[in-house]
Amino acid sequence: MFDLKVINAVLAEMEEERGIPRQKMLEAIEQALATAYKKEFGKRGQIVRAVFDIGSGTTSFEQVKLVVDESMLKAETDEDDEEEAQEDTLQITADKKVRFDPEKHIMIDNARLIKKDVTVGGEMIFPLEPKDDFGRIAAQTAKQVIIQKVREAEKDAALSEFGQKEGDIVMGHVQRFERGNLYVDLGRITAVMPYEEQIPGERFRPGERVRALLLEVDETSRGVFLKLSRSHPDFLAALFAIEAPELQSGAVEVKAVAREAGSRSKIAVMARDQHLDPVGSLVGQRGVRVSTVMSELGGEKIDIIEWSSLPISFIEDALSPARVLSVKIDQEPNDETGEHGRATVEVAPDQQSLAIGRGGQNVRLAAKLTGWKLDIISTKGEELAEADAENTAPESATVAETEEETETSVAIDDTVEAVETEADEPTTDRDAIASDEEGEIDTPEEAEKELG
Repeated sequence: MFDLKVINAVLAEMEEERGIPRQKMLEAIEQALATAYKKEFGKRGQIVRAVFDIGSGTTSFEQVKLVVDESMLKAETDEDDEEEAQEDTLQITADKKVRFDPEKHIMIDNARLIKKDVTVGGEMIFPLEPKDDFGRIAAQTAKQVIIQKVREAEKDAALSEFGQKEGDIVMGHVQRFERGNLYVDLGRITAVMPYEEQIPGERFRPGERVRALLLEVDETSRGVFLKLSRSHPDFLAALFAIEAPELQSGAVEVKAVAREAGSRSKIAVMARDQHLDPVGSLVGQRGVRVSTVMSELGGEKIDIIEWSSLPISFIEDALSPARVLSVKIDQEPNDETGEHGRATVEVAPDQQSLAIGRGGQNVRLAAKLTGWKLDIISTKGEELAEADAENTAPESATVAETEEETETSVAIDDTVEAVETEADEPTTDRDAIASDEEGEIDTPEEAEKELG
């Protein structure tokens, strides 16, 4: 009846390319044969099973009946649900009785005449006459059953393979770019990278290899949905974990990441061993590790700082490469209400541009990294930038028009030009792009919005 050579070749191909186990495919074939048999030769309400022998290629069919007693059946006067009567199932729940159907049920007294040790709730199996000449409709029904079972098996295989990789980096090939979404072929399944999860300005060609973070694995009615990201902060941490063995072993831990994908990021690390340099572990010899990560991200600037449990020390390092004169804690964070802590940071006039950053980027990332609202003032007492949750737009710093401050402004501009020249070289937390844009105000909440 069957060409066993072809069947075995198909089973091997499905197992290798789609990850569907051979046993799953055999179960699909058996169910398809049982469905076709019932469609062509069976009766309404009949439960038919097929047993396919892959060795000989023969198929045997059997009818299954459930052993019941009077307590499991509805009374003759009870109304029956037509859909329930047509349902091919052997399950009877404790709180739901069924109407007796001689095609799927057998009373306990009659069952014991055939098999003495049978019990209520057990199954009785009766052989059926073998058939192999199925009609066109029955064959089409069997085909649909196999297609459905293959899709279910593919879904299970994808969940089994990628469900454990959620939060890890995966490698794939670009398939196509459609409506802003990037579709990536991961081998057995296609993943999607939404527009908001892509690095701004980054472009890929079809067939090009791409690495991304497996951000989300969802099971939907249409299959398994895999969501990728290259802009997520965890992608930066995962890239460093590949380059730095200290992160893989747990000797160094990433405590916080603040990122503006494609532009600049800050990452805070801590060493569990006091003899290890956490910043140096991520930088690598001659900056080879951080340079590799920066190249993967298209030249994105990365500031690596050492995490500290002391808020003042952590805030000072988070604002690097700017040198901070002092940090004053104005308000402690409240875990119960979720309010952020607030601190005032004092810097020298020639460090104000570095502290604020181009477009307020440096102070914005520092606020995101530390979780504190930061107010930046100069040594002359002028408020330069403030991380305030109530304000939605940056405010310009007030600068008195005096001869002395005009000379200070010229000195600041010279400092900015020197810093911008040095920022072109890939280094660690000392990389920065400073400008003479003053008085930008940003908050941790704004940073979260801009980071997506």
